[in-house]
Amino acid sequence: MFRKIDTDNDFVYFTGPNPSTSFLPEVSEPRIAPSAFIGPFSAVIGDITLSDNVFVACNASLRADEGAPFFVGCNTNLQDGVILHGLANLHVKVEGKPYSVYIGSHTSCAHGSVIHGPAYVGDCSFIGVRAVVFNASVGAYCYVGTNAVVTGGVVVAPKRMIPTGAIIDTQEKADALGPVPPELHTFAEEVLAVNIEFPEAYRKLYGQICSCGMC
Repeated sequence: MFRKIDTDNDFVYFTGPNPSTSFLPEVSEPRIAPSAFIGPFSAVIGDITLSDNVFVACNASLRADEGAPFFVGCNTNLQDGVILHGLANLHVKVEGKPYSVYIGSHTSCAHGSVIHGPAYVGDCSFIGVRAVVFNASVGAYCYVGTNAVVTGGVVVAPKRMIPTGAIIDTQEKADALGPVPPELHTFAEEVLAVNIEFPEAYRKLYGQICSCGMC
């Protein structure tokens, strides 16, 4: 279904089912919490769960039409130009359930970052501008720097720092990563705090909820 929000500042976004193909014959609709917000010119396609207060900014592409399903936890933000996609028939397992892409709660995926399944990103992590997580698992409270790449089937332990521009493509490299510096942990918390306010604020702006404070 194509959905248009009509306000003084009209914008459009797309949500709908994936096409039936030989590699993904099941057709699924996204499940989007009422408190989530999808920004202008973004697309959410297929078997995707957007939990409470998820913020999807402008020009994001969440496309579960090859690998599926995707899950995005509560209070997570996917900023402008973020891409979620996945390879067919390859999964990570979370509590015994297979996912193509799983992103935990209270996590920030900054502008232009790519999470390509099979991929896992834990709670309270930060994925930097234009960073890539592909065929990898990134633990909770991690910080992935700008333009960094995490791939090769690696598992990054919680609270690890992936430096700007680093390529982490072997488990040896992943195991050698140091802890997140306090100042970057603080920065990630500040980014999250800003983006947590956006779903409700934008829904008020575009008339999706009443702004009178009484309803």
